[in-house]
Amino acid sequence: MSLARQTLAVTRPEAPAGLTAIPVRTALVRPGDDLVAMVEQAVAGIARHGDVVAISESAVAIAQGEFIAAEYVRPSRLAYALARRAGALATMNQPESVQLVIDRVGTWRVLGATLAHLIGRVAGKRGEFYRAMGDAVAAFDGYTGTMPPYERAIVFAPNDPQGFARSYSERTGIACAVVDANDLESAKVLGASADVNSQTVAAALLDNPHGNSDEQTPVVVLKWRGAGPNPLFGDGA
Repeated sequence: MSLARQTLAVTRPEAPAGLTAIPVRTALVRPGDDLVAMVEQAVAGIARHGDVVAISESAVAIAQGEFIAAEYVRPSRLAYALARRAGALATMNQPESVQLVIDRVGTWRVLGATLAHLIGRVAGKRGEFYRAMGDAVAAFDGYTGTMPPYERAIVFAPNDPQGFARSYSERTGIACAVVDANDLESAKVLGASADVNSQTVAAALLDNPHGNSDEQTPVVVLKWRGAGPNPLFGDGA
């Protein structure tokens, strides 16, 4: 049985006025779940044609089994050294997550990014490490703030988020986007069904109505209640 939290007016200046976001509680997502069916049941009576069902990338990845418990990762000395000097980004301040990044791209690329970071700091620039690493860091979600039983799980990027979004839309008749949003006012659409305006969806989720803790609301239904064409879709749905 689904449970929608309050309807939230989207007030971000980056998003068109008239959008609302409805976080929807679901059952606990587990590996192997039919996530399309689970979300469809959760948003029944809430989502309709003209809305976009935004699903957390972590929920999609967990349903696909794309995660690992931190206890199964053995960090190297390099991973510990980098984690001790990292900022607030969870992926890089946890040695287990750092080790997975090293395993993915290799020691030399990580060392090169570290050198770029040090040179950037001398030049008064910040964030050079993350610019050099790009998707290699974005491919992992650190375990800080994740609800049980995944509080010590490092979640990988989902497989084929575009395909998942298309599958959801084909099976339910409602548009879908797989999104990566966090409490740092960052949101990105990783995959979306046909005609969805990814820029508008991302802007509407900058305040992260999904939540990053134990809300258990990996689904947000975005609705357009303004006048004129629906900005959630291309040039208007």
